[in-house]
Amino acid sequence: MSRPPSRTPWDLTRSAGGSSGGAAAAVAAGLAPAAQGSDGAGSIRIPASVCGLYGIKPTRGRISFAPVVPDLAGLSTNGPIARTVADAAALLEAMAHNQPGDLYHAPPSPVGFLEAAGREPGRLRIGRNATPVVPGAEVHPEVMAAYEEASRLLESLGHEVVDMPPAFDGSILAEFERLWFCFACMHPVDPSLEPRLRPLTRWLRERGFATPAPAFLQAQATLQTATRFAFLVMNDYDAILSPTVTQPPVPIGWFEDVEDPEETFHRMERFAPFAAPYNISGQPAVNLPLHWTGAGLPIGVMLAGRFGDEATLISLSAQVEAAVGGFWGDRRPEIW
Repeated sequence: MSRPPSRTPWDLTRSAGGSSGGAAAAVAAGLAPAAQGSDGAGSIRIPASVCGLYGIKPTRGRISFAPVVPDLAGLSTNGPIARTVADAAALLEAMAHNQPGDLYHAPPSPVGFLEAAGREPGRLRIGRNATPVVPGAEVHPEVMAAYEEASRLLESLGHEVVDMPPAFDGSILAEFERLWFCFACMHPVDPSLEPRLRPLTRWLRERGFATPAPAFLQAQATLQTATRFAFLVMNDYDAILSPTVTQPPVPIGWFEDVEDPEETFHRMERFAPFAAPYNISGQPAVNLPLHWTGAGLPIGVMLAGRFGDEATLISLSAQVEAAVGGFWGDRRPEIW
């Protein structure tokens, strides 16, 4: 159903991202110190980036989905959005739990998440890559500036930062889309209310209902195989740096100012091609609010960690936050 769009408090003419845009906008505007978000293809990290916040997508299985209908492929997870690393870590610690019947369980963390925010990470080997897996996705110069600035900052903190080959490539896209279509059908909708759904939602559901069960299972198997090979690349690094999104915050309506919902979907893919691979692999990933454009718009960078190792990401994030000073440079939007 249509509702008014959430707006980034840094510029009320621009989107707060999604799907946890409302949660991020509330935290960035000072309405709450932290908020819960959900992330199936970047929906914590994307709004955290465009709202200038710290957001954590935890490891698959860290937080139970019970009693909500489960995501059978494990793409989606809940997680915290906050202004500071310590606030996000504390909320993650409160959220982390499992229930009987959960499909996925994350490995136990060797240290509490809030404790990790107060520990030095040690010298880490950090891989970096800014090659989108989505064909046609172009990285804005301001986004590349944020990526390069983050690389220099991490090196100045004593870490080894090296270019790495892409762990995933565009071959995963069609199979990921197939799962996405099917998961749009998980919740029943009264047929009389279908016309009230957004055009994009109707388009996704049409394709999901048209997908045979064997094709769904094959898509999941293909992505699992791709993940096994990707870990052979990624496990050489303690953390992986990339952009979070490809552009600064976009104007309200930018995704849907075309009549074709398929083009809306592809715009979303091109806007956030770096996020979804970590939903496929189940690894933890965070957005760091490190860069603002000359016009005062926030641009984040993303760090992904080893499976089950939120603690290292949190320690590294806290080190970066301290190096920047205050609330990531003590920035607040004027609306605050």
